[in-house]
Amino acid sequence: MCCVDISLSRSNYVSKSQSQTFEGRAKIHELGDGFYDAVKPADFNLLGIRYFDDALANSIGLDLNADQIAAHFLRFEPLEGSLPEPLALRYHGHQFRHYNPDIGDGRGFLFAQFEANGKLFDFGTKGSGTTPYSRRGDGRLTLLGGVREVLAANYLHSMGVNTSRAFALIETDEALERHDEPSPTRAAVLTRMSHSHIRFGTFQRQAFFENTEALEDLTAYCIRLYYSDVSTGVDFFDAVVTASADTVASWMAAGFVHGVMNTDNMNITGESFDYGPYRFLPTCDASYTAAYFDHNSLYAYGRQPDGMAWNLAQLAQSLSLVLEDAPLIDSLNDFATRYQKALNKHVLRRLGLRSKSFDEDAEFVRETFLYLQKSQTAWPEFWHDWKGGADRADNDQIQTYDKSWIEKLAKFETESDRPQSDLPESLLYEEIGKIWEPIVKEDDWEAFEHKNATLLTSI
Repeated sequence: MCCVDISLSRSNYVSKSQSQTFEGRAKIHELGDGFYDAVKPADFNLLGIRYFDDALANSIGLDLNADQIAAHFLRFEPLEGSLPEPLALRYHGHQFRHYNPDIGDGRGFLFAQFEANGKLFDFGTKGSGTTPYSRRGDGRLTLLGGVREVLAANYLHSMGVNTSRAFALIETDEALERHDEPSPTRAAVLTRMSHSHIRFGTFQRQAFFENTEALEDLTAYCIRLYYSDVSTGVDFFDAVVTASADTVASWMAAGFVHGVMNTDNMNITGESFDYGPYRFLPTCDASYTAAYFDHNSLYAYGRQPDGMAWNLAQLAQSLSLVLEDAPLIDSLNDFATRYQKALNKHVLRRLGLRSKSFDEDAEFVRETFLYLQKSQTAWPEFWHDWKGGADRADNDQIQTYDKSWIEKLAKFETESDRPQSDLPESLLYEEIGKIWEPIVKEDDWEAFEHKNATLLTSI
């Protein structure tokens, strides 16, 4: 990982004469041009490479110097063996439960898709310019928005959440006007890496047009590339239900509030992505809402599991044009059980405890959330203090916790390989402000670099 100023000497980088060549060709073309539009990135001037995940790049065989980083992730020159031009993906979606057929990639696109290490990867962008779906937007991203997304992706990754990975954040020389930031504000282009950018809304768009052939092709494409262990559309949907239940359960255990759980923001592989007005809990509060424009708290922390179930029902409705209803309903009806099983797993993992049984685990998890809600114990400190189980009860600091809850905790065995960190790890709203303040005032990136390094070494 590095934060690079353009003034630094090129001798700081390992140079390669050619771009990395990846195995195979991009797969998205197999779906046909009804799923995307070829687009051109905006012309940007480089101010600085503010974040680049060297370790992640090296893990997929991509070794770039500073010039190549700018070429591929600012000017979006094609990676050899991948897409010859960027593609803005087409989709529809329910936005705060209202169906919108006028959306798609509006300030981003699929820049590259390739196979490495036997897996398929997508490079998607944010802030790379206007597309046919930008509507009245300028297709840009503020630097603060990019900083927030890098931090969110790295923090969630450290929490064991299935998430897209922040890959590159490059500042441009543009000044942007935004109503929710002091303006003019600095601009940037972000590239994230994930396994898929196929959304629930991708299926909804084909269902909207009653294009059953395209729905069948899309389902087959997803099975072949992302769920190769299943063979039918019904089994594919069932697998998406399981993956989605695990994702939202991991959010709840991490104290993460997504903010905008629209169907166009739900990924069929269960990967979290596109972190806008997110928040992390300071204390356990079911009504805690991330987005200032979510006036009815539709996507409040405690409503996220229901929100995911509702979104899955919309995906099922789209698939019902080509699949039988009954097995889709069966999978939906089992969502609550799968969610609870996943929540048990993620909570016990955070506390470093061994599972006992589904019922015993579920009862303990329920009691834990009730205790956190009632006591309003600081969220990050709670998980830090009790990582390692009841054996930590000898510590004077944690004698302030409720003894009846500690007795419930003591019934679980401790995993032996759960080291205790010195300080609780968190990413609260105020902390992001403290990281951003030296950037905007003095162009000082030390706190940002330190936070990311801490997160990525804590995994």
